[in-house]
Amino acid sequence: MRVLVIVKSNPETEANAVPDAVMTEMFEAMGKYNEELVNAGIMLSAEGLLPSSNGTRVLFEGAERRVVDGPFTEAKELVAGFWIWKVDSMEQAVDWARRCPNPSGAEGQLEIRVIGELEDFGDAMTPELQEQEQRLRDQIEKNQQ
Repeated sequence: MRVLVIVKSNPETEANAVPDAVMTEMFEAMGKYNEELVNAGIMLSAEGLLPSSNGTRVLFEGAERRVVDGPFTEAKELVAGFWIWKVDSMEQAVDWARRCPNPSGAEGQLEIRVIGELEDFGDAMTPELQEQEQRLRDQIEKNQQ
């Protein structure tokens, strides 16, 4: 199964207020951890995100759309980065998450969410929709080459 491991933001990461020396130390520790994930065949992808001051939200209300530029409040609800892992179980994902260096050096949090596969959506994912999804995934893979 695939999981999305979300690195939650905190006030320091959101304010971009982590000292360079601390960031360098964190990047070194995270680099070693990421090597372990890759060598174990767990990591499929990983990215860090810039603070929400660089972001924009599109809000939906019926047919209406509203755009709101960052920064956003409630840093603990924001995402600072993520991994996509391929694991055998949620227990394996939790075991790997427990090994993670503290992603912010201060108060931190990882959230692990299972990525839905086609079969997880039952009859709502008709054969036609499954075929379309496969075509899109094939095109994405081709685009990345």
